[in-house]
Amino acid sequence: MLSGGQMELGLTSFAETLPDPLTGELVGHGERLRQVLEEIEKAEEVGLDVYGLGEHHRPDFAASAPAVVLAAAAARTQNIRLSPAVVILSTDDPVRVFQQYATLDLLSDGRAELLVGRGSFIESFPLFGYDLADYDELFAEKLDLLLTIRDNEIVEWSGRFRPPIRGQGIYPRPQQDPFPIWVGVGGNPASMVRAARRGLPVALAIIGGDPRRFARLAEIHRATLREYGYDPSRVPLAVHAHGYVADSSDQAADEYFPSYALAMTKIGQERGWPPMTRAHFEAMRRPEGSLVIGDPEEVATKILRWKEILGISRFMLHISVGTMPHDKVLRAIELFGTKVAPLVRAASG
Repeated sequence: MLSGGQMELGLTSFAETLPDPLTGELVGHGERLRQVLEEIEKAEEVGLDVYGLGEHHRPDFAASAPAVVLAAAAARTQNIRLSPAVVILSTDDPVRVFQQYATLDLLSDGRAELLVGRGSFIESFPLFGYDLADYDELFAEKLDLLLTIRDNEIVEWSGRFRPPIRGQGIYPRPQQDPFPIWVGVGGNPASMVRAARRGLPVALAIIGGDPRRFARLAEIHRATLREYGYDPSRVPLAVHAHGYVADSSDQAADEYFPSYALAMTKIGQERGWPPMTRAHFEAMRRPEGSLVIGDPEEVATKILRWKEILGISRFMLHISVGTMPHDKVLRAIELFGTKVAPLVRAASG
């Protein structure tokens, strides 16, 4: 983490591959992954702190193996931190997860992190032979194993969902000690408590509603940290949110809405949400809304508002919800790093 209370700023992506809503053009998985590498390079160029790439197992997302993509990014960068966003730990093997990201940490000279979660999509459960009925128990057990591996080179462990490990070493060991492990949380108080009991930082995914409703979760995290003997000032809290930056507010809204509406309407059809309308979109980008969209001053103001409400020390902007034109994404990253970041850091440093 940065010192002196200064905010860390970064980006997340799911390597989305939905059709362009205006042209119908569909970017292939290979091209989209190459675009992600260019985004990471641009993020480093403009001084952003961290880039996170999510794991999904669907045709409309290209990154089912984020560790591989991030390793390619490590070879192209020098400073930016690299993280999944998130690893679906419930349906993965904690031994392999640890080995992959310890390897990334060594390749990147200590720039890797792990952000783990239960996953907001369910495709990985049948794909890897897990039962959705065990959704919460799987994550709890596998998080316990992952932390045991992080904290012990030689592991003694047994559980319900995986064969026991009897005095075996897990290698390679990462460069960072302790290796940073975060938990991604969508809004479940029990998840905040579980992370805080282990002294783990949390990344809140805020994709709808007034962020003030998440203030209770932030306080639960801090209170539980104190209860279990941790100093909350040393355990960071982050936010992941959808958003976009352009030279003007109207430009930002007009450029972002088509792909955002397409993606959210598609997901809504799967989950029983209503279609995304322009009126709903405009309501979400108001000062109290969850979308972080506008010119650099508007975006910086909103991030600082969330810092005040939630006490966050890291903010992650998810630009390409749907598949936005690559040149527009790169321009938004440039503005985020060169215009928004100085405003936020000056106010929070």
